Amino acid sequence: MLTRLFIQNYVIIDELDIRFSGKLNVITGETGAGKSIIAGALGLILGERADISSLLNKEKKSVIEGLFSIAGKKAVLQFLRQHELDELDELTIRREIAATGKSRAFINDTPVTLSQLQELSSLLVDLHQQFDTLDLARQDFQREVLDALAGHASLLEQYQLAWNNWKQLQETTSRLKEQQLQFEKEADYNRFQFNELEEAAFRENEIEDAEEAIKLQQNAEGIRSALNKVNDTLSGSDAPLVQQLKSMLHQLQPFSQFHTSLPDILLRMQSAQIELQDIAADLERISEQVQFDPEKAAQLSERISLGYRLQKKHGVTDTSGLLSIRASLEEKLQAVLNIASDIRQKEEETAAALTKAAGLADTLTAGRKKQIKPLEEKVNKLLKQVGMPNAQLKISLTENESLNQFGKNTIVFLFNANIPAGAKQDSGYGFSPVSKVASGGELSRLMLCIKSLVAQSVDLPTMIFDEIDTGISGEAARQVGMILKDLAEKRQVICITHQPQIAGKAAAHFFVYKEIIKDKVKTSIRLLSTDERITAIAKMLSGEKPTAAALENAREMIMN
Repeated sequence: MLTRLFIQNYVIIDELDIRFSGKLNVITGETGAGKSIIAGALGLILGERADISSLLNKEKKSVIEGLFSIAGKKAVLQFLRQHELDELDELTIRREIAATGKSRAFINDTPVTLSQLQELSSLLVDLHQQFDTLDLARQDFQREVLDALAGHASLLEQYQLAWNNWKQLQETTSRLKEQQLQFEKEADYNRFQFNELEEAAFRENEIEDAEEAIKLQQNAEGIRSALNKVNDTLSGSDAPLVQQLKSMLHQLQPFSQFHTSLPDILLRMQSAQIELQDIAADLERISEQVQFDPEKAAQLSERISLGYRLQKKHGVTDTSGLLSIRASLEEKLQAVLNIASDIRQKEEETAAALTKAAGLADTLTAGRKKQIKPLEEKVNKLLKQVGMPNAQLKISLTENESLNQFGKNTIVFLFNANIPAGAKQDSGYGFSPVSKVASGGELSRLMLCIKSLVAQSVDLPTMIFDEIDTGISGEAARQVGMILKDLAEKRQVICITHQPQIAGKAAAHFFVYKEIIKDKVKTSIRLLSTDERITAIAKMLSGEKPTAAALENAREMIMN
């Protein structure tokens, strides 16, 4: 709800501070007094483009500020949370137009972009200016009307969850198919490389072990000769070292009791003898094992050569690197097989999701169709009441083959303002989209009729009508006033009007007037008391000097 509007240095407004009622607010005044200028200023805080020519004093900035009560407005709070803005019970929106022409926007004193301001403003205010057909012409709005009347909020939420799931599954399946194509392009080459490594069948560390083994083969004769010589010295010559050590032990043994150090030395010599015997045995065993095998050497050389070639090809330096590449290639080849199965599964899930979404879309379509005839009848009845007896609304609903975010329907509001009385919709008179055939005043009244019907079903924001009364008077104006008053019982309505019948229904009546201050014409506004309202409405009825009858009529309009 808009609780306060502050305007400074805008067109012919020096400074205005307007505090609105939560119900029906009416703004009246003479033509040219500045009523629509107020609506224009309000449009700036709702995100419309600023113009430097709108500054009253070209040397000062223009400021337009709106204070909104947003208690219970979940969508507004969600917007503030999403954009990391202060969450307060009251929301302040401000536009500043500098003398240089630069414009800035603020939400709760935090600078924001114009697009953010426009997004927020759609949640706060529904502004209907003359010749402003955007809302009524939007197919989204036309669909929203039928969904609101059908009570589709929960069903639409279910459908959108199902539709989003279907779209996500479609995207997942598409990505998998793209991966499959890429895998298949690489599959032949990967299979060749894998087969090459699989046939090589290298074991862990095999190349490194083979390098050690080939060195042993290449030096087998030298190693065997050295082993034999050392073994011969230890145990095989005419005077083997082991035998000499044994003889030394025998020579010292008789004297061990005569010197305290000799027993330890004898033990050490005995250990050395035993160790040398073991070494000699090991040398003999190793010598028997070290044999040059030309066939084995050739095999080792072949494996090493193959390993080096594959290492160079794959850019690795050891057997472990080759085994890792083989495992990776195996995974890729397996992925080709797995992805086909994944695609089949996702296609089945996608088909099931489409069936579910299509079923919910059919339910939405059926619900919307049920609302078309009652809505046409109610709107057409209201159109007659608001001074459009020959106007008729017709709603076209077509079913599309493909689903979209809101189902599968294209909904178009068609209009004809000149159908003879008694003629039916199907009597041959042409209907065209409302935005192409309705005038500004007709559109405003048509919008009023439609929104008065859906107001009980949806949480509409503050509604502002700028000169909705164009082309009507008398009973039609009274009917518009009654509709506006009923509409304002549950939401704030602000109406700029010339009609006394509408002004008489207001909860708060503001009067806009011009005055000359320091040789300059400026616009002012004031909230009228009951007596001032009677006088103002009487002047609207009979002129600048209202008659007693006009005053009495005005009093009845206000009191009734």
